[in-house]
Amino acid sequence: MPTTQDINTEDKVIPFIPEGDFYFTKGVEAFHKRKFDIALKWLKKAVEASPDEAVYQCQMSIIYTEIGAFHAANQILTKVLSANGESYIDCYYLIANNYAHLGLLQDAKKYVETYLEKDPDGDFREDAENLLAVLNIGEEEDDDDDWLFEEEDELLIYQETAFYHLERQEWEQAILLLEEMMTLFPDHISAKHEYSYALFFSGEREEAIRLETKWLEENPQSLFCQTNLAIFYYENNDTDHFHQHIESIKNVFPIHEQQKLRIATTLARTGFYEEANQRFLSLNKSLLKGHASYFLYYSETAFKLGDLAKANAIWEEGCRHHSILKSKVKRWVRE
Repeated sequence: MPTTQDINTEDKVIPFIPEGDFYFTKGVEAFHKRKFDIALKWLKKAVEASPDEAVYQCQMSIIYTEIGAFHAANQILTKVLSANGESYIDCYYLIANNYAHLGLLQDAKKYVETYLEKDPDGDFREDAENLLAVLNIGEEEDDDDDWLFEEEDELLIYQETAFYHLERQEWEQAILLLEEMMTLFPDHISAKHEYSYALFFSGEREEAIRLETKWLEENPQSLFCQTNLAIFYYENNDTDHFHQHIESIKNVFPIHEQQKLRIATTLARTGFYEEANQRFLSLNKSLLKGHASYFLYYSETAFKLGDLAKANAIWEEGCRHHSILKSKVKRWVRE
């Protein structure tokens, strides 16, 4: 009879390869403890292990909803519906709920009505009916108000889609969309500045600078113009013009988080890391998790100021919220 020493233990080792259920269970446990970052990590592993298991994807979408990443949640749910048809009716309600949070009320109503039509006694029936009641408030108002309501929804859809392409540096797609926005919504100020930004980085540098210079003459207080021109001249190594605009930015302290972030990222991108750090510290991160640029430039700022641990922590958090960052090399590593 062979002894323990006679057995080739190397041949007897059975590697433990967790299946999707293991990851899913760990993710749900973390979710119930409201440890959403950890829950997302486990759910992503579950989806990688079992990419055809729709339940894992639906649970991941719910976590995205909890952290306010409504666009990401709906992307997942739409894919589940596309792949599984009527087998996951609950997705209609979840999508409606996310659209409502985004302010896309017409889309929310369309999806919640579809859910109630397809599964009138479903698990989310009461929630869906309550959501529909809220969406129906004001339905009997004037037709002019309805037209404005629909126009606002359309603008939000354009904004969301343009933001998606700009964050991913998909300049050509962004330019086409922003051109449409400027035609349909000529009073929407940010569209034209995002257009010149995309134009500059697509190679049309002179035209982008010409447009922003013209708009600055028309509105000397424009923060959009100042930040864009500071970045444009910095990229062109035009020191004199660059300093003219960056000094103006340093003296601006806006109230809105989006404008605060614009200044912080502009200072970071142009090498003013001490000033950028102070601006980043004043930001409300919970309102900016949807912006990959927040994590991208804040992590670089921390690194440049000698805090590698903080830089890596910010970067890793950014990667958990934005898959696009995973495909990028840390900016400071490239230098």
